Amino acid sequence: MDTKGDLSGRLAKNTKQLREARGLTQLQIAKLAGVPRATWAHLESGEANPTLAVLDRAATALQVSIEELLSAPRANARFYAHGSLPVRTPGQATVRKLLPDPIPGMAIERVEIARGGRMVGVPHTPGTREYLTVESGEIQLIVAGETWSVTPGDVVVFRGDQRHSYHNPGRAPAIGYSVVVLARTDG
Repeated sequence: MDTKGDLSGRLAKNTKQLREARGLTQLQIAKLAGVPRATWAHLESGEANPTLAVLDRAATALQVSIEELLSAPRANARFYAHGSLPVRTPGQATVRKLLPDPIPGMAIERVEIARGGRMVGVPHTPGTREYLTVESGEIQLIVAGETWSVTPGDVVVFRGDQRHSYHNPGRAPAIGYSVVVLARTDG
């Protein structure tokens, strides 16, 4: 079965992959979709020529759009080599994005501060929360004039809309993780 250019083949691969990802049998998903199991088996075999109503039922049961059922199958995983995600170097620090796909309203970054190094944080919109945890070394977090010594396993939660900065008082690089949860701006 040619699953690359063949519409029936794409439908077959997608319906089977999505069903298996949900841990369902053909009988279980057919019942959810309100179609006979034989109809579902035909969808997964590439032998089906389904009506629009059957496509709609299949998509609804799998909780995806019809377009996703018919599109080129997605890979089960994507690999991002070291250095392929965005990196910035504010002050004496290296800040790496941890996730390639954005999470709306959130930023998650790995922060490495050189020994004795400093990094000034940029105040975010009002209502933003920021979380800092340390993996190795020590990071001194200064928020609105107050200093917190954050060591491995510690977590500090603070308002990200204030002036803040980070300092590594140690003799080796310090590594931490910053999670910024932006304030919701919808009504």
